[in-house]
Amino acid sequence: MGDNSGATSTAADDLLLKQFFAEVSEVERDNEVNRILSCFKLNAFEYLNLPFDSSIDEVKRQYRKLSLLVHPDKCKHPQAKEAFSALAKAQQLLHDPSEREYLLNQVNAAKAEYKKYKDPKQPLNVRINDLLRRMTLEEKIGQMTQIERKVTTADVIKKYFIGSVVSGGGSWPAPKASAEAWINMVNEFQKGALSTRLGIPMIYGIDAVHGQSNVYNATIFPHNVGLGVTRDPKLVKKIGAATALEVRATGIPYAFAPCIAVCRDPRWGRCYESYSEDHKIVQSMTEIIPGLQGDVPADYPRNFPFVNGRTKVAGCAKHFVGDGGTTDGIDENNTVIDWNGLLRIHMPAYLDSIRKGVATVMVSYSSWNGEKMHANHELLTGYLKKKLKFKGFVISDMWGIDRITTPSRANYTYSVQAGILAGIDMVMVPETYVEFIDDLTSLVNKNVIPMSRIDDAVRRILRVKFIMGLFENPMADLSLVNQLGSQEHRELAREAVRKSLVLLKNGKKSDEPLLPLPKTTRKILVAGSHANDIGNQCGGWTIEWNGLSGNITVGTTILDAVKNTVDPLTEVVYNVNPNAEFVKSENFDFAIVAIGELPYVETRGDSKTLTVAEPGYSTLTNVCESVKCVVIIISGRPVVIEPYLKKIDALVAAWLPGTEGQGIADVLFGNYGFSGKLARTWFRSVDQLPMNVGDPHYDPLFPFGFGLETTPMELKAA
Repeated sequence: MGDNSGATSTAADDLLLKQFFAEVSEVERDNEVNRILSCFKLNAFEYLNLPFDSSIDEVKRQYRKLSLLVHPDKCKHPQAKEAFSALAKAQQLLHDPSEREYLLNQVNAAKAEYKKYKDPKQPLNVRINDLLRRMTLEEKIGQMTQIERKVTTADVIKKYFIGSVVSGGGSWPAPKASAEAWINMVNEFQKGALSTRLGIPMIYGIDAVHGQSNVYNATIFPHNVGLGVTRDPKLVKKIGAATALEVRATGIPYAFAPCIAVCRDPRWGRCYESYSEDHKIVQSMTEIIPGLQGDVPADYPRNFPFVNGRTKVAGCAKHFVGDGGTTDGIDENNTVIDWNGLLRIHMPAYLDSIRKGVATVMVSYSSWNGEKMHANHELLTGYLKKKLKFKGFVISDMWGIDRITTPSRANYTYSVQAGILAGIDMVMVPETYVEFIDDLTSLVNKNVIPMSRIDDAVRRILRVKFIMGLFENPMADLSLVNQLGSQEHRELAREAVRKSLVLLKNGKKSDEPLLPLPKTTRKILVAGSHANDIGNQCGGWTIEWNGLSGNITVGTTILDAVKNTVDPLTEVVYNVNPNAEFVKSENFDFAIVAIGELPYVETRGDSKTLTVAEPGYSTLTNVCESVKCVVIIISGRPVVIEPYLKKIDALVAAWLPGTEGQGIADVLFGNYGFSGKLARTWFRSVDQLPMNVGDPHYDPLFPFGFGLETTPMELKAA
């Protein structure tokens, strides 16, 4: 505040006041001046919007602006009277040293209270820089720490300044928890974050890899192995948008999706998370990112994360890089490939993802030519951050830094050092957060990890949080709860199921197709371990990390779908594993047999044999040797089928279709035609693996791109 009080006398001030009343008699004028100076309250500046640091000269200038006003008669000129009264009191206050000191303190307090990072009108970098300069090392490291829901409380978040919380597979507030229960849990955690000194909101993340699949009653879409078959980026974008709504319906703003691995060997336990063995198909499927996050505006900065509002979520391209190319398809193993091969096969989808504004990138457990990706500075910092200019944040996989050493956690301090220096910004700890925080703090204090590396990590995390609008809208609300499992989303999933089906065989003779099936017939058999099992239809990453057999969530099984579709007079008999005598004795018109793999994830799914679960082949044999049959394979990849192919009349690859089994019946019975084409090579025997389209020894049972087609019944009738 400027102080010119010594330069102005009371006589001069009186003269200035009296000039205001020049048209009034002297007695009346003096009386009015005295009244104003003696009785006006301490809200002078509020009336005139004068800054608290206004000088005496500034107040005088305001007086002069009112010099054209006449006598401030309350009836005739109420605004003039109010304005002049305020000026008079302001003049008085500015002459009083104690009052000036009081006002100066108020000014300083007001300035201290204003934080640029909380002002959404400020430019993004201004907000980031303002917040970053205020943060202590403890607060910065807290932002880099992501902990599991099971060990999280509001007090833990507040004490350690935790920046992120994660639900691992099967980690929910309660069995069959409602959307409201999820929201309440997330908001309780958020309250802890907002109560910290700087009030930085935490970000909650979840594996929504085929819908909000951790949550009961959510729409479970086909896994990526089926979506690749559709070759329909527009459909996948719609699925991304629907997934974002269902994730937000549970109060969560961050989805660890999509997986953009290029699976080169179906023996890999995560092959169903990959869209295709062909990187071009995987690239096209990155259109799910604008579905999840929103379309990047044309004038938006290149390679910047983009999340468009409260109906969208931050996405996560994973797992960087080469996770689908490990030797023999062994999960978390070594990908042996030269630099050009890595760029040609495994990297292109990341370029597309970054161009489409993906907010985060998750690091792979695997190694590239013997070097752990979680410790690979060349790729994480040199290529991803510097060459590709990715501006979002890099997140580890769960326990990812622990596995830098063999055995895991053999030297945890070294693993923290190696992971952070490689370029990981946020670490999915998930339970041992105190040890992680202590080790990272010590490494920084000892100058082993420079503060510049910490600041880079935190800057990236804050950038995503600001862009998402978390600072303006940190709390989840109930406005989207009805989006969870909505009929509109289930219809979309049903469409995706229809388009993901691949017809591999249709009739033992080409001129005698079995499909489409008639809706009106005397009696049909539905058999197989996967015919009446939502859990088997959905596969891994459903309700539990590994997934579960059984009707574990809301949906339509294949059996239910058949019953919904056929004529009411058609008898549908269900027998999970009938013997041949039963099948022959019942005189069925035809049979539908659904067999496949049981749910699995990650390393648990690695397989050297690639066979269906027992008694699948026995069921197939008993039924198909006795009656005309269509066999539906429910699996996350091609499986051994050649030895049984001659027994089968029609063969359908349905992959892992999710909750909307009605989509299968839609096509079996001719409401829609088969249109899907293999996005993976179907081998004859596992001895051929790995085998991908273009390989010199390529001799598949069904080649990449294969798929028979049928005509919908209504078109055939026409």
